[in-house]
Amino acid sequence: MEHEEIDSLLRLPLIELIAAANSVRREHAGPGLELCNIMNAKSGSCSQDCKFCAQSAHHATGVSTYPLKKKDEMLEAARRAKEAGAHRFDIVTSGNTLTKDEIKVIADAVSDITRNIGIKMCASLGKIQEADLLLLKDSGLTRYHHNIETSRNFFHKIVSSHTFEDRLTTIRAAKATGLEVCSGGIIGLGETMADRIDMALCLRELGVDSVPINILVPIKGTLMEGQAALSCEEAVRTIAIFRIILKDKIIKIAAGRESVLKDFQALAFMAGANGMLIGGYLTIKGRMPEEDLKLVSEVKKLWQN
Repeated sequence: MEHEEIDSLLRLPLIELIAAANSVRREHAGPGLELCNIMNAKSGSCSQDCKFCAQSAHHATGVSTYPLKKKDEMLEAARRAKEAGAHRFDIVTSGNTLTKDEIKVIADAVSDITRNIGIKMCASLGKIQEADLLLLKDSGLTRYHHNIETSRNFFHKIVSSHTFEDRLTTIRAAKATGLEVCSGGIIGLGETMADRIDMALCLRELGVDSVPINILVPIKGTLMEGQAALSCEEAVRTIAIFRIILKDKIIKIAAGRESVLKDFQALAFMAGANGMLIGGYLTIKGRMPEEDLKLVSEVKKLWQN
């Protein structure tokens, strides 16, 4: 499926596009729905200049700034994530790279969490060497998260401190070690639908396993603070197109789902999503896990009809 065929799908009425995406989800992805929880384990002071990010040192957003949290704090956060109903727990750090000592602390935490808490482990640690990925994998990590953010052509408009190819290099390194890869991005940055299609096609080519779709929440102090909000319809159309292109992959709705989809979050699951971040995001609060578990129950009932 290439651009022309995808473009014809975009001309469908929304309800028909949703039905097509839901059919692909049923046939290729099945009835599973994956829930993930993330921990902001190292916050702020990032040297990178991503225009949307509250944690960039280039922006004055008032975000909390702290060094890498201790292993015990990571274990406690993982325990809370499992109790909240998450299937996966992701340790996330700000910055482009970590030191060897920081990687070792995280590897020790991953090992203890895997052994003592029993939740599947992910990590999002920026640019990373293959040797460090192997250490993390040997410690129990099963999936590495590294977003491509947007299309190759639009990337330079939101980041200048590293390249799109830098992102791909890290993803390929994670794949080379045998880890699963979680990679997606943010919609609503000012990109076109064609950019979103290019992004989905790139993710398909990379063979990633899980695709988080964030919807921009403009944060005061960033260069994106005045960006117009994406409409609910356009967000749902984008999710549907990602499902049709990516077929059997996990597609997760993440940050921005509450503010853009509002009371229509279930529509995202009818449009092909089969995963969700619960318990909040890096610098933005989410809903209470109980609300999201209720949503999951409602979605599973809809999927049975």
